[in-house]
Amino acid sequence: MTLNKQLIYGDIGGTKTILQWAEIRDGEIHQQFTHRYDSAAFVTFSDMLRDFLSRTETANHPVAACFAIAGPIVAQQTKVTNLPWQISSAGVSAEFSIPAVKLINDFEAAALAIESLSPNDLTTLQTGQGQAHTQAMRVVLGAGTGMGVAWLPWLEGRYFAMPTEAGHMDFAPTNELQTHLFKALHHQFGHVSVERLLSGSGLTNIFNFLQMNAAIASDLAPIILEEDSGATITALAQTRKHPIAIKSLDLFAEIYGAYAGNLALAGLCRGGVYIAGGIAPRIVNILSSGGFMRAFRDKGRFSALMHEIPVHVITNYEISLLGAKQEAHNLLNSQD
Repeated sequence: MTLNKQLIYGDIGGTKTILQWAEIRDGEIHQQFTHRYDSAAFVTFSDMLRDFLSRTETANHPVAACFAIAGPIVAQQTKVTNLPWQISSAGVSAEFSIPAVKLINDFEAAALAIESLSPNDLTTLQTGQGQAHTQAMRVVLGAGTGMGVAWLPWLEGRYFAMPTEAGHMDFAPTNELQTHLFKALHHQFGHVSVERLLSGSGLTNIFNFLQMNAAIASDLAPIILEEDSGATITALAQTRKHPIAIKSLDLFAEIYGAYAGNLALAGLCRGGVYIAGGIAPRIVNILSSGGFMRAFRDKGRFSALMHEIPVHVITNYEISLLGAKQEAHNLLNSQD
């Protein structure tokens, strides 16, 4: 009897990690087991993976694994963003006797998964005008624990994912309020990257700035937030209609749109701009309300071009996991 080959793949983030076990039957991936973890609850990734393997009920050993990771991958080694974990593909392969292991950036994984998304996985903010550009450059960006960006150029008959650290580019304020915000953050941090604003902690920075400076705050009791309180601020805006939280999300959306537009111009991304990350699906109503797209299109002499570029919000929270799954399968096929 021929044993079905086993795969492991996962999405490793600074806040949470999802791991899945699957097997290949008749050339198709069949998911067998999934477990979700609080990343900070484990001292090392090896401790987490060991726990995961102990929970799987199979006699077969995985022959390939791929992990999408929040952070840059250099020579198949990485330090996970916002965690003390050091991970290498060679180390995982040796420790757990998995013949083929690959690490990919989480936004590289998200980019790889775009081709397999269904229409139900997307909310379209702009369909794009003019001629369709099916093989043109694409870009995926997304605010979550940090700000991730990956380019998708068309090469050799398919899209290739190119991970970047573009979230650490300089923040460029576009109006007086954003200039005051920039000055406050510059005083606090020195260098002000895009990620200082477009992330969970970035949304917290925006809220704290508005709470300290906005006139509307005068009759409201101050709210003390943790460093990364993006989810709390979103809840304050959407369920309690807190005026500073609402203003924070509106400003967040404006900055997000302007930055997405900058990336679209930099890559001439007629193939589409895809907004991923953990925050966007939760604030689709804010992103759809107009401020995001106004800032996206507000590019002076090139504003007309910006109307031609499709813009989508990815509402599938597990897109990086889908990309890791696809790459694990590719890794297995390369061994055959």
